[in-house]
Amino acid sequence: MTNAKIAARVLVSKDGPYVVAGHVPLAKQTICTDADGGSEKWEEGDRYPTREGYALCRCGGSRKKPFCDGTHAKIAFDGSETASRKSYVDQANVFDGPRYQLMDVGSLCAFGRFCDPNGKVWNQVIRTDEPETSVTFLNQVENCPAGRLVAWDKATGKSVEPELPVSIGLVEDPQEECSGPIWLRGGIKLVSADGFEYETRNRVTLCRCGHSNNKPFCDGAHASIKFQSK
Repeated sequence: MTNAKIAARVLVSKDGPYVVAGHVPLAKQTICTDADGGSEKWEEGDRYPTREGYALCRCGGSRKKPFCDGTHAKIAFDGSETASRKSYVDQANVFDGPRYQLMDVGSLCAFGRFCDPNGKVWNQVIRTDEPETSVTFLNQVENCPAGRLVAWDKATGKSVEPELPVSIGLVEDPQEECSGPIWLRGGIKLVSADGFEYETRNRVTLCRCGHSNNKPFCDGAHASIKFQSK
């Protein structure tokens, strides 16, 4: 484990912002779509100056987004954490295929929609013995920002994960005309307001619109309310 991974940490403050420590880079990450509007790839946008620590808005009301300006206190934001504290594996449904298994925790869905093209990954998994389908399947699963979906290699007995830098992304979704979640990448420690340490994972998305029913994680609510980060 690198020093960056050891130092990087996000604290979910009680009814307040996400407090980030460890010189974690911060940049916009935009969902790019194909001609049919299907999610296809990620494009990195503007980067913010890297600082030792900073506080990211969690209530959705800050006028200094993505940073906190204290609005949560003025609006009496309820940031109660309701997400399961079980490990990913303990929550996952498993879909079996010849080469890979697909693990799926639906409650973590952040509405990135990378799972949808090419007939949906749940249908692709049964054809992962076909080289072309296997490549497409892995690409779509690995692009899932929330880590709702994980591919499991049956030959090695290990999950298949993309190499992501230790960083935080601010998701933008032009197709849905909204701003998405805060994307923790590369294995950043996440600590709850009461001190509980959530399972550290390569891909995690946190709510920044304030409307998720699975706090601190994103549940896709930003799309239904057309949340804007501006």
